[in-house]
Amino acid sequence: MDVVEILPHLHLLRFSVGQAYLWSDEGELTLIDAGPVGSGASIAEAITSLGRDPAAVRRIVLTHFHEDHVGGAGEFAAMSGAEVLAHRLDAPVVRGDIPGPPPVFEDWERPIHAEVVRQLPHGDIHRPAGVTELGDGDVLGFGAGALVVHAPGHTDGSIALHLPEHGALFTGDAVAASPVDGAVMLGLFNVDRARAVYSLHRLAALDVDVACFGHGDPVIGQAGAALRRSADKYAAPGRG
Repeated sequence: MDVVEILPHLHLLRFSVGQAYLWSDEGELTLIDAGPVGSGASIAEAITSLGRDPAAVRRIVLTHFHEDHVGGAGEFAAMSGAEVLAHRLDAPVVRGDIPGPPPVFEDWERPIHAEVVRQLPHGDIHRPAGVTELGDGDVLGFGAGALVVHAPGHTDGSIALHLPEHGALFTGDAVAASPVDGAVMLGLFNVDRARAVYSLHRLAALDVDVACFGHGDPVIGQAGAALRRSADKYAAPGRG
């Protein structure tokens, strides 16, 4: 796993598939997503390598239920004592109470998805002991107030996290950056493409300078403009 400093208080943790982010406040840490199955120990090692104690992680905020984002959450929560949080619509899937709905693939997405599945580690997900349910407009106690923005479309309960005081946005898979040229784009493998486009437009309307995606390199500087350029490629739907 690669550990990349984005800002002095923000690191990217890059896994074999997807990535997570570690936000540092004075005295405590927040993990945004948790990588695929078996990532808990690697996350702990990464935090230790930064000179911090894994037990300083107070919360793990999951942007959605997909395996490459939640696979390590239960394992790392058991190690660190961190609280696990997810939107109320995705929380039952994270807990293992119900299966998650599959994506509605565009034809060109199918070979990409097959390759992603091939790269995922094998094994059963260690489910978290509990999941705190979130809703649109909730404010979490890190980053001087992290606003939960419901961004459905990739999954029903996908969320983004907006930190207005820092001009930072964590989009999960509602938005991605192209591995080819880094261009900001609509996330892939959506359950409802129209709602995903609506969410992209909603996120593009936010005042942000840094945007961090579930896949692809973050945009550091003028991220809002990059999001708006991407959203302009898709006709704005009338509602979400």
